[in-house]
Amino acid sequence: MPYNKPVPKPSPLTQPFWDGAKEGKLMLPKCVACERVHWYPRHICPFCHSMNIEWIEGSGEGRIYNYAIQNRAFGGWAEEAPFVTAYIDLDEGDRMVTVLRGVDATDPTSIKIGSKVKVEFEQASDDIYIPFFRVVEDSS
Repeated sequence: MPYNKPVPKPSPLTQPFWDGAKEGKLMLPKCVACERVHWYPRHICPFCHSMNIEWIEGSGEGRIYNYAIQNRAFGGWAEEAPFVTAYIDLDEGDRMVTVLRGVDATDPTSIKIGSKVKVEFEQASDDIYIPFFRVVEDSS
């Protein structure tokens, strides 16, 4: 089935992320000065304000910090409603927002805060692969 949702347009700042995604890697910006990973990509470290940023390959793993069930949506997302959006605490130390795959959005009790997740990528266009996360281990 073709990807029918909005497709991001890479910028010079985000191109390393999209290049990694195309290879199935979750690339993350990391400050060389304070050694902290931060999400989303930016020119200045949000922690120490250094402009010395490098890209590292993340583990692609984390845990559910919080989630919300989206019962209504527009465009291509309307076909998937209800679906679950979530904040993921990445193993590398920052938080990322995502859509959870493989969960039952009609049963909120089946989704557990703290559950382990792993990234997977969905092809949106020839060059863009979108990261989503899937629960791989329940926290209960």
